[in-house]
Amino acid sequence: MKLLIRICCVLLLTSMGFAQENQVKIVFDVTSNNTKVHESAIRHVKAMSNAYPDSKFEVVMYSGAMDMVLKDKSTVGDDLEMLAKMDNIDFVICEGTMKRHDVDSTQLLSGVKSVPDGILEIIQKQKEGWGYIKESQ
Repeated sequence: MKLLIRICCVLLLTSMGFAQENQVKIVFDVTSNNTKVHESAIRHVKAMSNAYPDSKFEVVMYSGAMDMVLKDKSTVGDDLEMLAKMDNIDFVICEGTMKRHDVDSTQLLSGVKSVPDGILEIIQKQKEGWGYIKESQ
């Protein structure tokens, strides 16, 4: 009986280890005003969230990426709003960037959150062990 309990414990711990290997946390850094970069970021988040459904993803946008999250300017709005509804994906825009572009929260796509500083958000995520991807062309 003790042997059976030990075997069950080993199997449980092993399966927990495999589950953790497939969990990732990635922060995506988007600063470009290039719509191809916006499309690429959405494509990457969509593919990775499908491949790793137990993982967490955050897309941090600042600087030139303002149009990516605006209702009247985004070329990826439909996909972004659909992905933002998922529990494991967040889209955040820098409040400093919003202020520089004279944008308020009513102009943002549904599901987009704001953070005081985009760069500090990325640094904090990295301190917490998140991986980092810079989206660029």
